[in-house]
Amino acid sequence: MANLDETSTFKRLRNRYRLVVMNDDTYEEVVTFKLSRLSVYIGLCTIFVVLVGLTVALIVFTPLKYYIPGYDDLRVGREYRQLKYKADALEKQVQFQETYIDNVRKVLRGDAAALDTTLIQLPPDELSDELMEE
Repeated sequence: MANLDETSTFKRLRNRYRLVVMNDDTYEEVVTFKLSRLSVYIGLCTIFVVLVGLTVALIVFTPLKYYIPGYDDLRVGREYRQLKYKADALEKQVQFQETYIDNVRKVLRGDAAALDTTLIQLPPDELSDELMEE
């Protein structure tokens, strides 16, 4: 195994290299860069951090955040629950009205209507007062 110590690794990162961009037809140097592995690494890391920062900023400060699954604004969630409660109440109201209309149709046709067989339970004091007044 090769002996890797800190000085040789750091030395390798600092070795200078030349990147030359040449015209293929005339072999003329168009651009020359002097680079090291460390500068390339730092440059790529900087570009990565800037791209991540821009992406996060784009999502946080624009309406794109509403397209993220699971993101829920508190006000929108509250309005959704209120609308759901109203829809449930309206559904019950429609059901009661349908029952009422069906009963009215039965009465108008002369069908046997379901009689209310529940008795009103009056307390004994009120019952005796009503009988005495008559």
